[in-house]
Amino acid sequence: MTETFGARLVSAVAAHGNLCAGIDPHPGLLAAWDLTDDADGLEAFAMTCVEAFAGHLGVVKPQSAFFERHGSAGIAVLERVLDALNGTGTVVILDAKRGDIGSTMDGYADAYLGVKAPLGADAVTLSPYLGFGSLLPGLDAAADAGRGVFVLARTSNPEGEEVQLAAVGGRTVAQSIVDAAAARNAGIEPLGDVGVVIGATIDHGLDLGALNGAVLAPGVGAQGAGPADIRMRFAGLRGIVLPSASRSVLRAGPDVARLRGAAQSLRDELAAAVRG
Repeated sequence: MTETFGARLVSAVAAHGNLCAGIDPHPGLLAAWDLTDDADGLEAFAMTCVEAFAGHLGVVKPQSAFFERHGSAGIAVLERVLDALNGTGTVVILDAKRGDIGSTMDGYADAYLGVKAPLGADAVTLSPYLGFGSLLPGLDAAADAGRGVFVLARTSNPEGEEVQLAAVGGRTVAQSIVDAAAARNAGIEPLGDVGVVIGATIDHGLDLGALNGAVLAPGVGAQGAGPADIRMRFAGLRGIVLPSASRSVLRAGPDVARLRGAAQSLRDELAAAVRG
């Protein structure tokens, strides 16, 4: 990749808006689309999303778990989806939430972030809860390959509070993750390559003024967050917020035009709210 992830993301958002549309082939959605819950149904669902979104939205986010549940056939579909999205002008964040230590993290870096990564997207989500430093092999591989990462900071699930809001050295663990990402992004133009994940449905209380990166903000639509929440909760961000919606958009399928229209309508609502 000749451009950095941050530069590609800035260009994609400028051209197509900041909505991140999920590609989540949940069993319930497969049934709603009258598709079989197998690799064939999975591929029909995912490729319909590619047709609807690629080149029309700034960002999409395939959820790896819904491909993995079909075993090797599902992973093969995911590889084809990533290939089909490549070069369309739509940035792809693979939601895999990987994270480990040592040689195992090296393996994840090879799979998702290296120059020849077989499951390489523009960016991948990572979990830092073995310590932010444990992610360094992935961060370095991403930088070498021109890819990005989104590190979990403050998620909206209630179980996350006991870890993410724990105080360490006068700040929360979640704030320490944001600060570590900001340190990696310092001085990079037009935007750093290390983003963070912060749920859109919660009052996160984080200082995002130095991030110089992107925030992936899941929870828009079916989970309850709306455009006004995005404007309020990320007003202090130095970077780009990517509100993410899945079910509220995907239930408009399987018709490609309706699916694209639902995504673009939500994108425009979000843009209007941010402009005020």
